[in-house]
Amino acid sequence: MKKNETVFKGAIFDVDGVLEYRGAALPGAADTIECLREMGVVLRFLTNSTLKNRASCASGLERKGIRASPVEVITASFAAAAYVRSLRPRSCWVMLEREGLAEFDGIPIDEANPEYIVVGDNRSRFDFEHLNKALRLLTSGSKLIGMQSELVDTSLGDLELNVGSWVGMLERASGVKAAYSGKPHAYAFALALESMRLAKRDVVMVGDKVSTDVRGAKDFGIASILVKTGEYDERELAAHPSPDFVFDSVCGVVGVFAPAAPGGGRG
Repeated sequence: MKKNETVFKGAIFDVDGVLEYRGAALPGAADTIECLREMGVVLRFLTNSTLKNRASCASGLERKGIRASPVEVITASFAAAAYVRSLRPRSCWVMLEREGLAEFDGIPIDEANPEYIVVGDNRSRFDFEHLNKALRLLTSGSKLIGMQSELVDTSLGDLELNVGSWVGMLERASGVKAAYSGKPHAYAFALALESMRLAKRDVVMVGDKVSTDVRGAKDFGIASILVKTGEYDERELAAHPSPDFVFDSVCGVVGVFAPAAPGGGRG
């Protein structure tokens, strides 16, 4: 795909590693978002963070000078809650902390006998007692939903276990296969696209991880841009689909929407 072959109307941005990283805005992120807004590009911010809700993610970007509205944000917790609501559950046990838990307001909660166990970043409660309880409930008939499937995370600096590691352990121990709603799985992308009211051919995904952002976009049927910031790892390119465009930073993204603008190169 060459830059001038497609005129995109919308962009879905990953947050951690593309616009911000380890608590600070990445160079050029705020200006890039403002430039695209001035061009009339429809924007969405799609993050695999489960701890944040839409409002807290948007306010975090705003504090870093990156203009974002909660209605433009889709966190993994928001996507999971939307997915759960679509199932019309009898009850759920939501294993999650912090603001992300607010996305599940109005969903019946029952930790004793839930129809669904929904796993996000439950940090302080990922212990022997609670994980064993989840295992017993799953073997007794509860269904399992993972908010996202990434195994590890380094966005805060140190290497940490991510949600997919805990869900995967419960899957293997119980024999119950989980449904996932976050990147790279289709549900999160479909949720973003539906809210944009654009066709797949009109939208491009911008991310720093091939395994979630590029792979998810490819599987969903939209174009992708890889930026070499955040958790970018060149070794991933050998094991996953190639992005349509590759740039050293988010600054190059504007060139895809305005081919005459400087910066970046084709992937």
